[in-house]
Amino acid sequence: MSRIVCLIILVMLLAGPSWALEPGSGRELIRALSLGHPPASSGMADLRMTESVAAFYQARNTEPAWTDASSVGRQAREFLEVIRGAADEGLCPEDYHLFELESLFRYEEDCRRHGLTPGGEWLARLDVLLSDAFLLYATHQIQGRLDPATLHNGWKASPRKADVSKLLQYALTVDRIGPILADLAPAAPGYVQLREALEELRRLASTEGWGPFPAGRTLRPGDVHPHVRLLKQRLMARGDLADFTEEDAFILDRDTVRALRRWQARQGLTADGVLGPRTRAELGVPVAGRIRQVERNMERWRWLPKSLGERYILVNIADFALQVVEGGVPVMTMPVIVGTAYRKTPVFSGRMTYLEFAPYWYVPPTILREDKLPLIKADPAWMERNHYEVIPLSRETVKQLEISEVDWKDIHADNFPGILRMKPGPWNPLGRVKFMFPNRYAVYLHDTPDRHLFTRSERSFSSGCIRIERPLDLAQYLLEGKGRNCDEIIDLLQGDHPVRVNLPEAIPVHLLYFTAWVDHTGTLHFRKDPYWRDLGLEDALQAGYAAANGSTAGL
Repeated sequence: MSRIVCLIILVMLLAGPSWALEPGSGRELIRALSLGHPPASSGMADLRMTESVAAFYQARNTEPAWTDASSVGRQAREFLEVIRGAADEGLCPEDYHLFELESLFRYEEDCRRHGLTPGGEWLARLDVLLSDAFLLYATHQIQGRLDPATLHNGWKASPRKADVSKLLQYALTVDRIGPILADLAPAAPGYVQLREALEELRRLASTEGWGPFPAGRTLRPGDVHPHVRLLKQRLMARGDLADFTEEDAFILDRDTVRALRRWQARQGLTADGVLGPRTRAELGVPVAGRIRQVERNMERWRWLPKSLGERYILVNIADFALQVVEGGVPVMTMPVIVGTAYRKTPVFSGRMTYLEFAPYWYVPPTILREDKLPLIKADPAWMERNHYEVIPLSRETVKQLEISEVDWKDIHADNFPGILRMKPGPWNPLGRVKFMFPNRYAVYLHDTPDRHLFTRSERSFSSGCIRIERPLDLAQYLLEGKGRNCDEIIDLLQGDHPVRVNLPEAIPVHLLYFTAWVDHTGTLHFRKDPYWRDLGLEDALQAGYAAANGSTAGL
């Protein structure tokens, strides 16, 4: 018998009646604990779901849920296994009282082994902790560990909801603790595939893994260098390169170049088969870093509604890409340009309802103040040369203001004599069409005259709106066969005055931010974090864990 077990038994014997509380005292303690008023002597950890715990036990008249008068039920043990496996869902087992529950279960096993009966206080503590853990775990699976609105101002994406107290009672009644909790995880293929990728990454971390990739000169196809051997090993570990012999281990040969290009494409790098600084940096990201990246993006899936729609437009800001998705399969994909790090594209969902061809560009106040007004004050004729006009604020007229009649020296942003707008045409920064899904940010998709920017691998050049590479293709997809043929759409694109065309039916638009995902072919992709949102999410998760455990360690 271990010294620890002997000590436990001695404490129980010495405590006598004070340990084995009077009949009903377990229920009294459950009531106090569920209301957030644990006795000082209970040793109870802080509850995370106090209101839900209270509602659950009040509905049961403070009857225990997981234990009876002297033992722990099978459902409690089943749920403990769920908590132990929480990391498989990208969750943190310690968030659900794992350490204390493990300790309490070990105590129960020691008692049973020596023919002793656990005390009422112990059973009450275990019961309430299990309920709190279930309610928190269910909440995290349904809507995430964090409120996305705290990270993304104005987030609105219709998250999933459920009454977790009623859900717990139902799970206990039908005796399906594990299956019901498993069913709460997002069913979207994007989440399920990331969960499978997480399992594979953890397998890699436990069997091999890899460290930093050394810095060095840029290596091109045909070059011979010791670093090529390490490159081939990394590409083999990721499944891009089948094998290599020691004879050609140091040669950046054709097969290795092809494998490197495939790998670079999955990282959002220029797929040129060249081992340069950025490729070396991405090769050196450790498995543990990729695991955390997948976990963060699984959290983002938990923030989303149950379904994005049967047909929808998805812009992945971190990937600088747009997809039109039907039945879960992309039917159109194109590069996009998103907001700069200073003028970020927001994360939200909306519904596209109309297109505007040959649009005016109304200069936003910030751009007017910071970019355009200094040019106007220096040379008012600049406006006419660059196709701008000023429309008075008066509701009675939209006739443009005569620029020569204004003393621009005394004009500033607060007394600007109207609205600055650019005329439709190939020079217009909105291009020939914009795709409208009304929202509080005045963000939309649009054409652009700056076609050369789409060749860049990182495309964050806009002021928040999304510039798309193939506006005609998207307009044709949305309108052709619905009262507009291709020739009519081209005529609208080449017009010199705005024309609004309503869509026959609204289509959901999701502006999201994923730095890790699995595509419809089963390929895992990673991207850099252009807005540092992965870092912000990680900090928030760490802060939440530290607050829940009364610590600031790791912050």
